[in-house]
Amino acid sequence: MVRTRVGYSGGSTKNPTYRNMGDHTESLEIDYDPTVISVVELLKMFWQHHNAQRMNDYRGRQYLSLLLYRNEQQLDLIQSQKQKFERQLGKEIVTEIKPYHHFYIAEDRHQKYYLKRFSNAYASIFQHFTTEQAFVDSTIVARLNAMAKGFGTYTELKQSVQSWGLSEIEEQNLNKLLLSIKW
Repeated sequence: MVRTRVGYSGGSTKNPTYRNMGDHTESLEIDYDPTVISVVELLKMFWQHHNAQRMNDYRGRQYLSLLLYRNEQQLDLIQSQKQKFERQLGKEIVTEIKPYHHFYIAEDRHQKYYLKRFSNAYASIFQHFTTEQAFVDSTIVARLNAMAKGFGTYTELKQSVQSWGLSEIEEQNLNKLLLSIKW
């Protein structure tokens, strides 16, 4: 399973917010199970699904392309995958690569932002969770948020769910949730 949260990282400002980000960059924190998905697979998705040529423009660091690493092994993987992707693109990647220091989770309204723009879908999904945090931390909600943004299809999601190792009851409950969504 994978958990994703939106927040701020890469800077030194204490307790940043959307309105007072300081020197941080809007970031996505990904907690994952390496037996399910590898760092290399995550890096491939990272390089393919964002603008790796985005330089520090008039908006400052807020939307900078930034990749943070936790250890030298991750840095080596990042550098090798970056070189492969640069060769595929035929362009230099300007993504800033820095060591990870701290991640500040963004305000609730920024979590699963694209899914929340579909108020009927959000309401029909949220009722299956006991807290906002459970909703934010849910792998299925992260995937639905990506679909709301235009990444992935329902068929791809259903195929992916089959590889999550869910019990029969968990899979039935998940299928009920998916069928209950009113876009």
